[in-house]
Amino acid sequence: MKKWLLALVAVPALLVGCGDKKETAALPEPEVAQIPEVEILTPKEVAINETIDLAAQVVEGGKKVDDAVVQFEVWESGKRDEGQMMDGKLEKDGVYKATTTFKHDGIYYMYAHTTSASGIHNMPKQQITAGSPDMSKVLPEDEKANNNSMDHNMMDHSNNNSEDTEHSDQEKSEKNHH
Repeated sequence: MKKWLLALVAVPALLVGCGDKKETAALPEPEVAQIPEVEILTPKEVAINETIDLAAQVVEGGKKVDDAVVQFEVWESGKRDEGQMMDGKLEKDGVYKATTTFKHDGIYYMYAHTTSASGIHNMPKQQITAGSPDMSKVLPEDEKANNNSMDHNMMDHSNNNSEDTEHSDQEKSEKNHH
């Protein structure tokens, strides 16, 4: 009797195991946010007392981006604390512009702060020479501010830093106990 019962259970189990196996569809790869490519279009040499366009083109994955947030930060060499932030307005084809006027000869710097719709931040920097500055009077750029260029070039500004906060709080707690 036990053999019959075992045969009744084993035969259907074997038949199920021999059936056509359907391949499970491969799950799509999760999309990795791409870093926006930012090409600064502003000339490196400009005239003083003339309105110039601060301009940058944003491309992501080979496509021109019309939904990024672009801000131009401009300051005179050695005077970073006196810099200005200007919102870039979308012209067309991923090109964002803001206008400014340089009032006197000097060396200026510009960051094109660019944040894509996915929250990835890229901020290329460009030097701009306005007029004919006396290079002996140009203040040196703050090297300390330039040493963290990697931090500024590609930053993810999403708010997923709770894990980092937990780790740093835990590390502080461990240091206090040792």
